[in-house]
Amino acid sequence: VQLQVSGGGLVQAGGSLRLSCAASGSIFRLIPMGWYRQAPGKQRELVAAFTSGGSTNYADSVKGRFTISRDNAKNTMYLQVNSLKPEDTAVYYCNTNPPRSQFWGQGTLVTVSS
Repeated sequence: VQLQVSGGGLVQAGGSLRLSCAASGSIFRLIPMGWYRQAPGKQRELVAAFTSGGSTNYADSVKGRFTISRDNAKNTMYLQVNSLKPEDTAVYYCNTNPPRSQFWGQGTLVTVSS
């Protein structure tokens, strides 16, 4: 299975984007997935994820602004990011929850200007 992330870009503070994570196989039905990000000079962190029970978890810094969703029929997971802040600037990745090393891809860069 390969994961392909897209949808990043340059936006002004307060703007929105929708990130997509497309899988080459039906991984979303089998394994909990999540969105991660790594800001310059910082460690990679979990932003939003599905749990094994089907619920969702969000980092405190994005609660109320980011929404994780998925379309199993399309083997695609999404991250709707609203009310973006400059501190949201990072490379965003998708991976399993918890993450597996073989699924880290290039990610997609989100840059938020003030």
